[in-house]
Amino acid sequence: MRVNYPYLHQQFAEVDHIFNDLRELVSTGEFTLGPYVEKFEKKFGDYIGVKHVISTNTGTDALILALKAVGVKAGDEVITVANSFYASAGAIVAAGGTPVFVDCDKRMQIDVTKIESAITKKTRAILPVHWMGVPADMDTILEIAKRNGIEVVEDACPAVGAEINGKRCGTFGKASGFSFHPLKPLNVWGDGGAIVTNDDKVDEYLRLYRNHGMTDRDHIEMWGINSRIQPILAVVASRVLDTVDHSNGVRIRNAKILDEGLRDLPDSIELPDRPDKYKSVYQLYVIRARRRDELLNFLRSKEIECCIHYPVPLHLQKAAENLGYKRGDFPESEKQADEILTLPAHQYINEEQIEYTLEQVHKFYKG
Repeated sequence: MRVNYPYLHQQFAEVDHIFNDLRELVSTGEFTLGPYVEKFEKKFGDYIGVKHVISTNTGTDALILALKAVGVKAGDEVITVANSFYASAGAIVAAGGTPVFVDCDKRMQIDVTKIESAITKKTRAILPVHWMGVPADMDTILEIAKRNGIEVVEDACPAVGAEINGKRCGTFGKASGFSFHPLKPLNVWGDGGAIVTNDDKVDEYLRLYRNHGMTDRDHIEMWGINSRIQPILAVVASRVLDTVDHSNGVRIRNAKILDEGLRDLPDSIELPDRPDKYKSVYQLYVIRARRRDELLNFLRSKEIECCIHYPVPLHLQKAAENLGYKRGDFPESEKQADEILTLPAHQYINEEQIEYTLEQVHKFYKG
């Protein structure tokens, strides 16, 4: 039995409704910003529960622009976690700042007990990551930020639909970035992203900056860039948004089945804690496994497509050499990098495939 990791061919097997929308768009010639982008931004804002949505070319752009909007500039430091995807740190650098890493906790989220000791006079912001679609401890992060007079920008790129006590991730910081990459919960036919904020001044700045700083076709108010989402992608995103809660619900169900099926392997498999106040959307379903590489190869031999996200933490990447970190600085992130394994748990995996996956994991450890 094959258990596939990619699923886009299944998600977009039927696309006539999207093509009908695109034909309508083509008939209008509204190919740069315009009503289709505005419609999506309003729809996404209502879904997340924010006043303003500024859509962007990519999720990385969303993070870069959000950081710039809260004042990050050359010489500033931004605290983030060492076990995220590269865009978290890369966005800080692209905004002009310096990433300052802290370790992750057993939930694979930023360790809030380590943040305060990383704050210096240069710290401008904290960039928590809702890694894997699992919420970070935003209540504690906001308390730390308020006490130290620094901003919070959420990297909510993997977390459309995730919640903390019923409040959507992305609504806690001054600004937050989302990604619409093809393998994110809200995905489009290519790259895309959005910044969300309740701050009117942040919104005003970002709408200018992401569109060359133009107030109209003949006048610019600031030197900006072009980071506009394409209206074609906004149309796709608007359609996918209609189904994202259903897709997330299936992922949550699949994660629960996997959790239950792996609990009888406590000496071999470690599952993160799942506190009730956090609604995770499982953009990635990640476990920690003894003899991880052997298990990975075994499962792949059984046509179960597993992945590692990621085998090298950010502070040990070549790009981070100038930051002065070394192996041993963030032991939890480093240990997890040697043990983590992503199992397929997306919305197109059925229960038979999940049971087959569990059967093969048990076969590997129990013989």
